[in-house]
Amino acid sequence: MTATGDTLSTHIFQVELGGVAVESVQEVSGLSVEVDAIEVTQVTPSGQYLIKKLPGARKGGEVTITRGLDKSSAFSQWIEQVFEKGAVDEARKNISIIVTDSKNTPVRRMNLENAWVNKWEGPGLKAGDATPATEKVNIVFETITFA
Repeated sequence: MTATGDTLSTHIFQVELGGVAVESVQEVSGLSVEVDAIEVTQVTPSGQYLIKKLPGARKGGEVTITRGLDKSSAFSQWIEQVFEKGAVDEARKNISIIVTDSKNTPVRRMNLENAWVNKWEGPGLKAGDATPATEKVNIVFETITFA
């Protein structure tokens, strides 16, 4: 099977928070999930020493979203739920990262379930600098599904 299409050469994507589009997203990075590898050692009936790797517990994952510092109320309120109110249970939301082709048709969807913000990094501000102000939000999640 050969992969083809614009997604191999372009970075067109969308981010949704609880079904609502997140504006001004510049970058999604560090998306990772992991399953523990358990090492089991044993001896065969013939005395041969074997080491096997077995899948263990699935770990939650994390991702960093960099976006323009704007007045997007839904995303900002979501961040505030954790850092100002300490309401992590209420802040748990599902996030989707959707990779699209040049016609904006979804090619791949990564659904991050029970996600919440565990780190916020504000913009670096410098007088006379012409770069846009951005915020980085590190998000942890419990499970990931692919569609």
